[in-house]
Amino acid sequence: MSPAGGVLWAAALRSRTGGSEPPVTIGRDPAREAARRELSEPAYHQDDTSLLQRGLNRFWEWLDKLLSAASGATPGGGFGLLVIVLAVVALAVALWWRLGTPRRSAHSTAALFDNRPRTAAEHRAAAEAHAAQGHWTQAVQERMRAIVRSLEERALLDPRPGRTADEAATEAGRALPAHTDRLRTAARDFDDVTYGGRTATPQTYERLTTLDSELDRTTPTLTGSAPRGAAE
Repeated sequence: MSPAGGVLWAAALRSRTGGSEPPVTIGRDPAREAARRELSEPAYHQDDTSLLQRGLNRFWEWLDKLLSAASGATPGGGFGLLVIVLAVVALAVALWWRLGTPRRSAHSTAALFDNRPRTAAEHRAAAEAHAAQGHWTQAVQERMRAIVRSLEERALLDPRPGRTADEAATEAGRALPAHTDRLRTAARDFDDVTYGGRTATPQTYERLTTLDSELDRTTPTLTGSAPRGAAE
């Protein structure tokens, strides 16, 4: 007897009260309904594949077909496809290594200082404390603030709330033209670690520290574009 016949036979038997009377002939629709009820019993579904497993099986089948099609269209077959995939991965790693985390903006428009005015010496002390703990991002930020505050204290920059690092570098370059490029680089380093998501390094901090020391020993070029206090 076929499985379907066995199900119908069992369903017919169970449809009778007590199951003790002999089987009788039933119509097609009642038989189908009896079979449906029988097949809905948990005993018939103990070995069924779960919905998640069926989904995974279909995904792997799709991926296998995709890779097979790609390898068939690639010179060298599967080996050629593997070489191409490895080359793409290597290129992505090289670009990430070269460019780092993408910057959110080339230049920041946020203010350089917060609402707690401090002297250049205080910013330098904070920078050294962060550097001693290996907190290079904070150390770079404080060292750049020390540079700008020092220029303000020397009257090479007018104290101005809301000034950005880029603006400070541009304005300071008028009085210190020999250091214009390095000032702009320092401002870019500050923006990168503060707003661009990059992590500062000891080399970045050392670069700003050296610039700070050199600027402190440099005699400014007094021009008509320099702040009025620079000539006093």
